[in-house]
Amino acid sequence: MQITTIFFDLDDTLYPSHVGLWKAIKERMNEYMRRHLDIPENEIPQLREKYFLQYGTTLRGLQAHHNIDTQEYLAYVHDLPLKDYLIQDPAQRSIIASLRTRNLIFTNADLPHAQRVLTQLGLSDLFAAIVDVNTIAPHCKPMPESFEAAMRAAGESDPSRCVMIDDLPRTTRAAREMGMFSILYGSELSNGDAHTQITEWRELPGILERLE
Repeated sequence: MQITTIFFDLDDTLYPSHVGLWKAIKERMNEYMRRHLDIPENEIPQLREKYFLQYGTTLRGLQAHHNIDTQEYLAYVHDLPLKDYLIQDPAQRSIIASLRTRNLIFTNADLPHAQRVLTQLGLSDLFAAIVDVNTIAPHCKPMPESFEAAMRAAGESDPSRCVMIDDLPRTTRAAREMGMFSILYGSELSNGDAHTQITEWRELPGILERLE
């Protein structure tokens, strides 16, 4: 089966986790919950973990239980100086630009954050669309409904023609269960979480060639 579409996760996938941006975003989440929702600081880590496991993201849990202003929350947690974290990788750009597939960003973040990250990385022109948390609402990765929404956005009806690249095993596992070819980025495979894994972008073309 020919691969026509690749979905790329954004945070901790298009840039390595060690740069610390996602860690800083999570700290902003904690700060929002403390300042805007008056949740005691010592209760926040456990509550965020609960929401993450039950709802897929902290955001979806806050929407369900705290009646937050979603756009205010998203703007707050992503209000960070990206230039302090992200640098462009010419090799990464060259590899993604060489792909003959339709490439989309598929993220639980929002559109403005995704656009800012892509601009900072110098990759904005390489993606046909961004499937963000508002596009897939009220769902989020790794819910099956979020993958269905992403495929609709891509104009693709056959999951076997799609690839999902993500740094979270639960997302690559869900993609595999949906019938997509799943690639785990940045960590070792275990328990069939994905079909394969990569730690460097130069590995991607060879994997795709084997699927043809």
